[in-house]
Amino acid sequence: MAENNENNVSKPEEITKKDVAKSYLRWHFANEIPHSFERYIAPALLYGLMPILRKLYKDDEQLKAAYKRQLLFFNTQLTWGGGIITGLMSSMEQERARQEHDNEEVTMTDDLMYNTKAGLMGALAGIGDAIDSGTIQYIFIAIAVPWAQNGSPLGALIPFILFASYQFAIGLFFARQGFTLGRNATSLMESAGIKTMIDILSILGLFMMGILAGSYIEVESSLQFSLSGREFVIQDILDEIVPGLLPLATVMGVYFYYNKKGLKVTQALLWLTAILIVLAAVGIL
Repeated sequence: MAENNENNVSKPEEITKKDVAKSYLRWHFANEIPHSFERYIAPALLYGLMPILRKLYKDDEQLKAAYKRQLLFFNTQLTWGGGIITGLMSSMEQERARQEHDNEEVTMTDDLMYNTKAGLMGALAGIGDAIDSGTIQYIFIAIAVPWAQNGSPLGALIPFILFASYQFAIGLFFARQGFTLGRNATSLMESAGIKTMIDILSILGLFMMGILAGSYIEVESSLQFSLSGREFVIQDILDEIVPGLLPLATVMGVYFYYNKKGLKVTQALLWLTAILIVLAAVGIL
């Protein structure tokens, strides 16, 4: 009897629509607050998912693993990306918790969950920015322009109120749809095509990480010299051979450091800073 009670205590709780709404609400208002270069806005996503993860994982080690899983680099638009991915992650974590509790093969792997996020966050962010910030926002502003021209405070307040309300409503809708989609798609994890799907998401995730690395990392060589009356600029030569070679070398260097020493971010940053300072001092960078 004691064994049954213990098993009941560790059993994941059912995730409801109210839980998903609460999760999105927390993500919505924490979106840009815990901002860091290392994880970007992943802490906001984790903050949103924490109540759900606590209902799912009763074992401390499993809960810690889930926290770490959702703390990897993440960046997307508030409603289209954040809403859908919040719902999807809630559903996928629910299935992961069930599989672990029932001692089944874990098909909701860490790689699958992160590749899903990485594959969707950029595409959904582009759609959300174009529709929300590039279209809907200006429609609300256009509606309020006549009031503003007449000197009414509504001209300033109405666009803000309407856009904030729209974003909250559409984000909540997407979160619920994402949760439903993930729940219905769970049965596909054991299908014959799952390996192909994981490979596609992995490749797309790698493309997204490569784009982010190329956009945010700037490393250039200042080395130049004259030979037989001809001026050689190393950076120009590198750009002709492989554009972005130095940023790529920097990323791969950090990757191999992590692979060998573990995810020691502070140490990696200190070593990287010291190496770049030395190379800049001798005129190579």
